Amino acid sequence: MSSQDIAAAMQRMEDVLKRRPQSGLHDDPPATAVWTSGMRVVSSHANGTTAATDMPVALGGTGDHVSPGWLFRAGLASCATTCIVMAAAAAGIELTRLEVVASSRSDTRGLLGMRDENDNPVFAGPGDVSLSVRIAAPGVSPERLRALVEESQRCSPIPSAVRCALPVALAVEVETA
Repeated sequence: MSSQDIAAAMQRMEDVLKRRPQSGLHDDPPATAVWTSGMRVVSSHANGTTAATDMPVALGGTGDHVSPGWLFRAGLASCATTCIVMAAAAAGIELTRLEVVASSRSDTRGLLGMRDENDNPVFAGPGDVSLSVRIAAPGVSPERLRALVEESQRCSPIPSAVRCALPVALAVEVETA
């Protein structure tokens, strides 16, 4: 799909949402994760797409698949990239390169439920998360491209959820044997 096609689709959607704002609110397709064996989990989308995860050997997995943490970073990078593409298309900017790297730094002690030297629980999630963007568009100033990237991330769902520390509701159903 060309930048013009993307911009036109976005404009059509915006026109619809201006007329009927309530139509913008929707349930997102759930991701269903099923444990298969060992540390292996297969997550699926209603459309049939699946993604398998496993843990590294040091944590009891085989290391044959990506970890759930990597999948999180992949989703973060993919979402950020998509929103940059959308912003560029809306601005009439033809990108020739776009690469987003999502990085994080974590403490494995948190995953294991361990406590630190002061007897405080170690945080299980990443302590630092960063996005590095490499972008190019002929005839567009570096300042304009930086501004485009920064503006696009205010509308990027996954980076926004991370920035705002979205609470997670937990429901548990226990089956009897």
